[in-house]
Amino acid sequence: MEKHDSHDIAVTFSKYRDVQRPDVINAKLVSSDNELLAQIGYKQELKRKFSTLQVFGVAFSIMGLLPSIASVLAQGLTGGTITLIWGWAIASTFVLLIAISMAELGSSLPTSGGLFYWTHFYAPEKIGVFLSYLVGNTNSVALVGALCSVDYGFAGEILAAVSISKDGNFDITSSKTYGVYAACVISHIGITCFASNFVSRLQTFSIVCNLGLIVLFFIALPIGCKVNGIEFNKGSFIFADNEQLSGWTPGFNFVMNGFMPSVWTIGAFDSCVHMSEEAKNASHGVPIGIIGSVSACFILGFFICIVIASCMGPDVTAILDSKFGSPIAQIIYNAMGKNWAIAFMSLIAFCQWLMGASILTAISRQIWAFARDDGLPFAPIVKVVNRKLSTPIRAVIYGGVLALLLGLLCLIGTTAANALFSLYIAGNYFSWGTPIFLRLTTGKHKFVPGKFYTGDVMSPIIGWITCAFIAFIIILVMFPAEPTVSSTTMNYTVVITPGCMIIATLYYLGYAKGKYQGPKSNLSEPSIVHEGEKIREDEEVYLVHSIQSVKSRTDEKNILRAIKSGELEPVMSLTHRVEEKSDV
Repeated sequence: MEKHDSHDIAVTFSKYRDVQRPDVINAKLVSSDNELLAQIGYKQELKRKFSTLQVFGVAFSIMGLLPSIASVLAQGLTGGTITLIWGWAIASTFVLLIAISMAELGSSLPTSGGLFYWTHFYAPEKIGVFLSYLVGNTNSVALVGALCSVDYGFAGEILAAVSISKDGNFDITSSKTYGVYAACVISHIGITCFASNFVSRLQTFSIVCNLGLIVLFFIALPIGCKVNGIEFNKGSFIFADNEQLSGWTPGFNFVMNGFMPSVWTIGAFDSCVHMSEEAKNASHGVPIGIIGSVSACFILGFFICIVIASCMGPDVTAILDSKFGSPIAQIIYNAMGKNWAIAFMSLIAFCQWLMGASILTAISRQIWAFARDDGLPFAPIVKVVNRKLSTPIRAVIYGGVLALLLGLLCLIGTTAANALFSLYIAGNYFSWGTPIFLRLTTGKHKFVPGKFYTGDVMSPIIGWITCAFIAFIIILVMFPAEPTVSSTTMNYTVVITPGCMIIATLYYLGYAKGKYQGPKSNLSEPSIVHEGEKIREDEEVYLVHSIQSVKSRTDEKNILRAIKSGELEPVMSLTHRVEEKSDV
């Protein structure tokens, strides 16, 4: 082989591969989170500041537990305490199976875009891009719906506290509710824009606050009943009181109104997935965060329901018809009096506020990840990360503005606002179920277990039970509150959820099809660096040693083509890493 004069050239280089049809990825064979993320097809843009406990904290904070149960208690008591307690236990068992199936996917392919990425990864090639787009949009809207329902609950709790302070002489209107709601959303935008290390510490604080509130509730409510002479309900009432306060048959009433408190409360645990690119040891921490948060809420929530049923008194109707507009406020007021009720409702509202801050964090990561792949309108603007704070600030604002717009349903009335609760459930369950189903069917040959896996026998069984329950819940949340539909009992979820999907489909066919091609790599291709040339802030610069003579731009192109195709494996040494600087 003829020798040529040669010299070293500087090359920016990172392993390039096509994410459109990726090879099998094995999370157990990589040495670092960043290496696994590069295999998936993305470069590391966010700082990994979240410990396993803090990943758990994101989901646990979003669930909120006591504030969440307070928001849906009226529905749970529609069939009496038997519906509240046993509906919680049964539904939570199935929700835990969903969490296990999602944890397996999150351990195998931990990326912030998890659900739409997994859908594309496991789907048939012909429909993978469209399904991925539909899941990405639905999940984004559903998470925004979750923020709306959480902050709507916060507004209700604040106004209930005001009503208690005025002895019920306070008119709670739709405009007042939206005003408090909007102020809450704006405050969340402000707090979530802080640096990722602050947001991660906020999750630890939220865990402490939520657990402290639960312990205080367990202690203070029974003591209040004892001091004020309120008799505890007997076990036969706590576990078996059957009320028929809806027009549905007893069995359907139990399922619809008994399952919803658990399904709504123990939700958004996909938030752990959306934090994957900020989690340390993501393949291990993400599944622990998912299963740990769901299990904790399952158990603690069951005991909260028992305490409520024990201390609420025997008249369920009186609790539901509270002049304060909140059954939990009435229960606390009866047991502890006016001042304690105001204080307790304020604490519940504060923890609900923390829920909203956590869920906007998760929303922003999902929106950022989807925009990174050009799946959203204004994606080039939204996907920019503030490198000084390591936070997708524009995605935070994007999610917050969507919540303010969607929350305008509050102005229509309670019936329309309740659709936000069901939209969150229906949209999320569709987004969760699609990749789980595809992994069991068309993509089963591509699934490689991560660090968490229930085994070749149990995993498919759990997965199929999960898919069946998800389909059942999606249908269930479409039913109205009463069999006779009127303007006050109409469930607008049956309009809003399919409507969002139809709009997303039309937008995809009319415009986004040319922009969104599925998850795509943002790893840089190799390129020659010439003297004096400006280098991007996130690039690594390598020195390629004497691979062949470089006398022209044609030689350079040939080198790059050979590196990219894998024909050339040059000896390279990292000579310079440009420090990250703020670009926003």
